[in-house]
Amino acid sequence: MVDVQHWLSALPPGVLYLIVAGVIGVESMGIPLPGEIVLVSSALLAATGVVEPEWVATAAAAGAIIGDSVGYAVGRRGGRPLLQRLGRRFPRHLGPAQLARAEQSFARHGVWAVFFGRFVALLRILAGPLAGALHVPYRRFLLANAAGGLVWAFGTTYLLFSVGRAAEHWLKDISWAGLALAVLAGLASTWWLRRRARHLESVEVPEEAVERVPAGDR
Repeated sequence: MVDVQHWLSALPPGVLYLIVAGVIGVESMGIPLPGEIVLVSSALLAATGVVEPEWVATAAAAGAIIGDSVGYAVGRRGGRPLLQRLGRRFPRHLGPAQLARAEQSFARHGVWAVFFGRFVALLRILAGPLAGALHVPYRRFLLANAAGGLVWAFGTTYLLFSVGRAAEHWLKDISWAGLALAVLAGLASTWWLRRRARHLESVEVPEEAVERVPAGDR
């Protein structure tokens, strides 16, 4: 992540915002890219004054919402065969077991899987295409998608921005206790969302769900 942050810091702010939106958007369409790493790196750069946090968050939210919507449209048109082709291309991220686990999350939690999926690497990639392939009503999908994208983008950006600014201030005054409290407060503010998201990801996949995928697709 340090290399990514160093590379991003050399770019003009406008280009950096476009990269944030683009990487997160493509990831949300169903292509495994390091969207969260780009967002975290950009948020930390905002804490140093290189870029503005509101524009980083806005770019991330726009990329997430638009990318998921495009992924939804592609998934609705291509259906499950499309997801299986993606699994063959990216077996480590989107293989039969990962797809079956994501389907189980949708079956158990409905559109909440879209909202909390924004905080889970697997569902962040699959939420849009899978919702489309499963014919989730678009209005319900869009509401959950927009809410999740906004909370994830602005929450992550301003959490890291605040912690970074606090670190800069307190390190200058050698107030290690204050820095520790700031970090703990920031972590506590996202604990519930992370815990809920991990619960979605840890849904046990029945063996028959994986076996439904034809042998040639494994």
